[in-house]
Amino acid sequence: MNAPLTSIEQPLLERAQRQAEVVAALQRVLPAHALLWNNEDTTPYECDGLTAYRERPLVVALPESYEQVQAVLATCHRLAVPVVARGAGTGLSGGAMPHRLGVTLSMAKFNKILRIDPASRTAVVQGGVRNLAISEAAAPYGLYYAPDPSSQIACTIGGNVAENSGGVHCLKYGLTVHNVLKVRGFTIAGEPIEFGSDALDAPGYDVLSLVIGSEGMLAVTTEVTVKLVPKPQLARCIMASFDDVRQAGDAVAAVIAAGIIPAGLEMMDKPMTAAVEDFVHAGYDLEAEAILLCESDGTPEEVEEEIARMSEVLRRCGATAIAVSRDEAQRLKFWSGRKNAFPASGRISPDYMCMDSTIPRKRLADILLAISGMESKYGLKCLNVFHAGDGNLHPLILFDANDPDQLHRCELFGADILETSVAMGGTVTGEHGVGVEKLGSMCVQFSAEENEQMFGIKRAFDPQGLLNPGKVIPTLQRCAEAGKMLVRGGQLKHPELPRF
Repeated sequence: MNAPLTSIEQPLLERAQRQAEVVAALQRVLPAHALLWNNEDTTPYECDGLTAYRERPLVVALPESYEQVQAVLATCHRLAVPVVARGAGTGLSGGAMPHRLGVTLSMAKFNKILRIDPASRTAVVQGGVRNLAISEAAAPYGLYYAPDPSSQIACTIGGNVAENSGGVHCLKYGLTVHNVLKVRGFTIAGEPIEFGSDALDAPGYDVLSLVIGSEGMLAVTTEVTVKLVPKPQLARCIMASFDDVRQAGDAVAAVIAAGIIPAGLEMMDKPMTAAVEDFVHAGYDLEAEAILLCESDGTPEEVEEEIARMSEVLRRCGATAIAVSRDEAQRLKFWSGRKNAFPASGRISPDYMCMDSTIPRKRLADILLAISGMESKYGLKCLNVFHAGDGNLHPLILFDANDPDQLHRCELFGADILETSVAMGGTVTGEHGVGVEKLGSMCVQFSAEENEQMFGIKRAFDPQGLLNPGKVIPTLQRCAEAGKMLVRGGQLKHPELPRF
């Protein structure tokens, strides 16, 4: 008689049986080279840019045609198998982390730019096209795609749609939702679906804005029609130094209050400035407590006037030094530091967790000072870079994921930043999404009734809850667990933690 299986062996057997069933079904709709299930093949897919949390998928599917995508989804729907769509894996909230009993659906092979239409200033691209590749293809027509996340050299437009990504120029040109006309894809059942239209408006409810930022929970994106904008004749960038973070924060609000909408308005604190200057040598002021990067673009006359107006506002707000880019090379150098904030942080720490809350612009200094206090509270350092113009924060908490205690303190630190942002009138996410990272913090911002309304929308598209399950919208149980640590109003219930 065989001995009964242990509590460890039973789940492993069930997983192996489920894997065999799913592989056999998918082998009927995909070629052999488009299906991975051995551990050595699926390990590269176990996380996205949030490396602190990992899970090996049951199977990875790499379809090469729309018909194959449709067939994979229909098969998974029939077998009630969870599906997690994945682009380039550059997301920072765990949105593409696999389901241990599910299929990771890689859209990497859908990387064709289908059409550039300079007359309508649009491009039709497949979901796996890199963000920067769109601008490169549109450049011969004097056009480009405006949203420019720091990962634009690698991130895909399908991922941008899922997260409603922004970038350093989102203040003037908007987020993904402002630059997309139409999204095509498939539901979990494999049914074709289309959001938006080629026109400036579409009949019926605005479901395009619903799917953009839905983090892969409603449909799988295959094609996107994006807006293109003319490349400006000239762009120049101001680097302004401040010896006080409050003055720098006040300067951001003052620029907007003066009726100026810069092409970009970014802020970095002193530790972040030091990290990126050592990495790219952008010419940053290492003595400043904070620096602002303020860009103007347009005709030469418009740029000259706006640079003068912004410089005057910055001086009135206490800027200790102002440098204006002399030429395009220096402008790109100024931005190279900001664009490389994340890799620069990776050079000085084994791991980092990048948060993504938003606050009112007038509270920038308040949140910086609050984060400074949290560094001592949790015994971890934090580098700060902001999309200051729209109040989108990207604090990078430095830690070592090999140390469970540091990971725990990092999680508490991040949750504290998010809850403090909500208490200041902000939100728990701006452009990186909720994923798995911010589920607990969603319980701080939204009531159980509000979360249930969000589940209602998901059920309308995905009744069985198979697309990217367990993410974005917290369940009542998840909120109950989070409630043991978090309460509204910016207070955390936990014992005092070590100081560094």
